[in-house]
Amino acid sequence: MLSKVLVAYGTTNGSTAQIAEAIADVLRKEGLTVEVMPARSVTSLESYDAVVVGGGLYAGRWHKDARRFARRHARELSRLPLWFFSSGPLDASASERDIPPVPGVRRAVIRLDVQEHVTFGGCLDEGAKGFIARKIVSSGKGGDFRDFDQIEAWAARIAGELVKESPRS
Repeated sequence: MLSKVLVAYGTTNGSTAQIAEAIADVLRKEGLTVEVMPARSVTSLESYDAVVVGGGLYAGRWHKDARRFARRHARELSRLPLWFFSSGPLDASASERDIPPVPGVRRAVIRLDVQEHVTFGGCLDEGAKGFIARKIVSSGKGGDFRDFDQIEAWAARIAGELVKESPRS
């Protein structure tokens, strides 16, 4: 029986962590046990029955912690039900159409037999870390483009798949 799901994420300014928490909340409401952790903090996948991994997009690449997590745990991840998400576009495009994974994530999706990947809108607000992030915000191109209805609907689909895989006692 599937008993425990890990939602791991890589983030710089915290918006991807908030998406991970929203996903975890939906999974919990569906009766699953969920742990949410920064990807860099995960040392083992031994106690998990499924994994969701998310990373913020920076200059066309997944957050380094998400990339390293996928490489470091590749063997275990390839044996578990696995979903990926990215967060990043600073416009409404992710709510309007499916945005394919960036090349590095696409390769990992294939290599690890990921169930599904989705890209959500990003968030970059005042006080963002990093020179480029601050420049984006100061130029008026920042903002919060996350669609939590879309995020929660995706998490509900994952929950449906996981609950379907769990044999009833």
